Amino acid sequence: MIPEIISIRHDDGAGFRAEWMDTESSFLHLHPEYEIVLNITGNGTRVAGDSAEIFDRYDLVMYGPDLKHFWNFHRQEDEESRKHAIMVHFRCDSLGENLLSQFEMADLRRLLSESARGISFPPETGEAAEEPMRRLLSDTGVKKMVSLFRLFEILCSAPKYKILSGESPDASFNLTDSRLTDVCSYVTDNFYRVIPVKEVAAIAKMSPHSFSRFFSRSTGSGFVDYVNQVRTNKACYLLRETDHQINEIVFECGFATVSNFNKQFRKHAGMSARDYRAQYRD
Repeated sequence: MIPEIISIRHDDGAGFRAEWMDTESSFLHLHPEYEIVLNITGNGTRVAGDSAEIFDRYDLVMYGPDLKHFWNFHRQEDEESRKHAIMVHFRCDSLGENLLSQFEMADLRRLLSESARGISFPPETGEAAEEPMRRLLSDTGVKKMVSLFRLFEILCSAPKYKILSGESPDASFNLTDSRLTDVCSYVTDNFYRVIPVKEVAAIAKMSPHSFSRFFSRSTGSGFVDYVNQVRTNKACYLLRETDHQINEIVFECGFATVSNFNKQFRKHAGMSARDYRAQYRD
């Protein structure tokens, strides 16, 4: 599947654009603008280049021009569509070549260069970026430009971040993109039950063995491990937002046993379910 090339509309000749994102998912696409996305509520799956990861609250990513990407927001059955992320688009030429060539802009030039393969920032950077990104939604004139550079300052000062994709934006497109999209969407819709590898392999039009190799190569994760990540994310949502008993959440999220749930939750969340809930109830 060849990604759709989209055009980002800039009102009144503005050099960059900030907006709320309330769609549950996107199609595989790319565009000539840089993109910064801060997820404030909820969780889901995002794909950038050959990277596929689960995201949660305060997930902050930056994509360079022409990097193919999409997301799938995991909306709960009882949850109405809502504004859950802030998205900023800008072109490099809107910043000015002379400005970017200044010595003081060295860190920003590095950030722009590394975003060609996508960058994921830690949650603490996402929390720090929330204020200037919210300001970008309402600021005008010079204030809006100041908020943009405040955001750049936070990104450049991040203590650590991760490069997402192993491929460059000009890599050849192939059919694996649509297969990965279809499989991730299928898991999102069916996480609460057993999902045999044979079943999703049929969706990707592959044998189970070929599919397992394809999925691992595309995401860096085995299929079963990915499903457990999705289920753990669902469990995190229920622990935060509901009063359901943990033993109920185990089976609502598709885990077969309490012991397996405990093992997988510790692996993917880094703590017990009880401790996870407690940090949101204090």
